[in-house]
Amino acid sequence: MAYYLTLLFNNLLFVFQQEHEKPSLLSVNPGLIIWTIVIFVLLLILLRKIAWTPLLGALNTREESIKNSLDNAEKLKKEAEELIEQNKKNLAEANAKSMEIINQAKEVANKLGDELKQKANEDAQKIIEQAKAEIEQQKNSAMDDLKDKISDIAIEAAEKIISESLDKEKQKKLVNDFLSKVPSN
Repeated sequence: MAYYLTLLFNNLLFVFQQEHEKPSLLSVNPGLIIWTIVIFVLLLILLRKIAWTPLLGALNTREESIKNSLDNAEKLKKEAEELIEQNKKNLAEANAKSMEIINQAKEVANKLGDELKQKANEDAQKIIEQAKAEIEQQKNSAMDDLKDKISDIAIEAAEKIISESLDKEKQKKLVNDFLSKVPSN
């Protein structure tokens, strides 16, 4: 609307000037200047009412949303850094606990290994002692058998000696026979 008013005003001035004199490019027309200023001021007022306030509101809203986004981003960054630190601490604790568990397992394994070795040594010692006892028992049994056989042979020899005459050669032969019947062990 201001445009049409300006156009109308310019046409009226042009018509008035044609009647009086020819305008030049460098001529100053005070009426045109006043009307141009009036229309410019009206246009500024109209723009302020219609466009300037919503534009400033939108810019302020946008500025606030950007500021809030930056604040939120900073908060999230701090929280992420705290979480990273917490995760590092948790990881270090988990590593320490796992090393402790591994060390405990090694100790238990070593103790168990030592106990198994000791038990195996004890079992081996018992087996050796049982074998020695069995050997001793068999030896005693063999000695008893040997004594029985020796006494039987001695009795037989004595019977033969008594039943036969006692000359030297026969005694030697009987003793040699007796000694050949006795086991060497």
